[in-house]
Amino acid sequence: MAAASSSTAIPSVEKSNFLKLQNGSDIRGVAIDGVEGEPLTLTETVTEAIAAGFSGWLLAKKKNVSSKCLRVSVGHDSRISAQKLQDAVSRGLARAGVEVIQYGLASTPAMFNSTLTENEEFSCPVDGSIMITASHLPYNRNGFKFFTSAGGLGKPDIKDILERAADIYKNIANENSKGAETAASLDVKRVDYMSVYASNLVAAVRKAAGNIEKPLEGFHIVVDAGNGAGGFFVGKVLEPLGAITSGSQFLEPDGLFPNHIPNPEDKTAMKAITKAVLDNRADLGIIFDTDVDRSAAVDSSGREFNRNRLIALMSAIVLEEHPGTTIVTDSVTSDGLTTFIEKKLGGKHHRFKRGYKNVIDEAIRLNSVGEEAHLAIETSGHGALKENHWLDDGAYLMVKLLNKLASARTSGLGGGSKVLTDMVEGLEEPAVAVELRLKIDQNHPDLQGGSFHDYGEAVLKQLENTVELDAKLLKAPVNYEGVRVSGFGGWFLLRLSLHDPVLPLNIEAPSKEDAVKLAHDVLNAVKEFTALDTSALTKFVGV
Repeated sequence: MAAASSSTAIPSVEKSNFLKLQNGSDIRGVAIDGVEGEPLTLTETVTEAIAAGFSGWLLAKKKNVSSKCLRVSVGHDSRISAQKLQDAVSRGLARAGVEVIQYGLASTPAMFNSTLTENEEFSCPVDGSIMITASHLPYNRNGFKFFTSAGGLGKPDIKDILERAADIYKNIANENSKGAETAASLDVKRVDYMSVYASNLVAAVRKAAGNIEKPLEGFHIVVDAGNGAGGFFVGKVLEPLGAITSGSQFLEPDGLFPNHIPNPEDKTAMKAITKAVLDNRADLGIIFDTDVDRSAAVDSSGREFNRNRLIALMSAIVLEEHPGTTIVTDSVTSDGLTTFIEKKLGGKHHRFKRGYKNVIDEAIRLNSVGEEAHLAIETSGHGALKENHWLDDGAYLMVKLLNKLASARTSGLGGGSKVLTDMVEGLEEPAVAVELRLKIDQNHPDLQGGSFHDYGEAVLKQLENTVELDAKLLKAPVNYEGVRVSGFGGWFLLRLSLHDPVLPLNIEAPSKEDAVKLAHDVLNAVKEFTALDTSALTKFVGV
């Protein structure tokens, strides 16, 4: 289980293989050898080339600036390939003449913040930033996220970097195979930026509580970091604010993730933090994903604040501060959430597409055309606020909750998490909520040589036509992704995955019987598409 390493025999890598590493606005690949069927794709040499490609991209954006003047920060989560890749990234940057600032273990949001912080002692602001992470994916994976002061890079930028990397790779491979030593000239500065980032979070809570030094004194808050990069939140944020943190768990970084997947959407992970809250009789539980750009919470009774409930809570907080504002979410949010935001809170719910970058970019777009939006949040736990530079920051989301706890007690509204629980009262939640995945067999003759994308679109068109002929079903009048339909007191959404040959089907309903009726209607509409694996749907309806 050794991490990827360069050797004298450097394999050739085609440009198409570099482009396959793109995963939306991130880069993802296999960095640890040994898992059957998952060949190594993120070697040190490939990584070096990608970092050099980012340098070239950054230099082109900065125009009239020498690479000698550029500085780039590098951080990583707890994955076991992190150190090797950090060294490779540093070599690639140094090769391009860029000043390298290593942060070591860090969170993704902190890496973006390093492009904004003005503190020369910590070599900030940097011109660009690279986070080495693959979020909640298995231990053998890794990847990169890139930032400038304008935010995270988009899909076209990632493609540009990978194309540059493919060209640079050949030179690096030739040099390495000849035994050229680049590490000897590697001049790296190491900085404890996480302390700077954490102190800003502490300052935000103190300010919200009226500049009280320890506004969380007496609050018992437990954290589950899932052995990712979020352990800092206990010692560097909660404890300086006066919180009791006994019972916090899995704070030590361990890239094999021995306790549970660090993912606020994972049921095992949520059970773990819920148990910790109840066992320790804590006021609040907080859980982060591996690189801390996502989070969720649990109240003192064990009630989870994740998915629709976290969106409802954040919407309530934001709409108190900005009455009437628009809340942008992804496409799989519930009808009950829309009612809660619009009828109870007096806001506007703009349901957009899946993908945290899509949701954030849509909120930015709405503001640019005069529609005020202050929150962009996905059911996955990615949430970004206008006040925080539209960065999806799991730690900052939790700070907003802590602000509410502290300010409520200062105002004499009592302690504990009841103030948060009360804020989501009235949110209608479905009795049944399922996601079924309908895979497209790309080798099936029914595709007739076409793409899975075209086949998926044909499935959606057929469903749309069927729904229009059924008086019991109502197609959503405004919808940005797939086919969303209401009926039998619930709704379903069938959409096509951006990257994979699969059609995810989300169903929410007031009862299993109603959910089955909706599933039946979908099954009847798509059953003639023989390349579509409807076994999960068939099983659900009990056929």
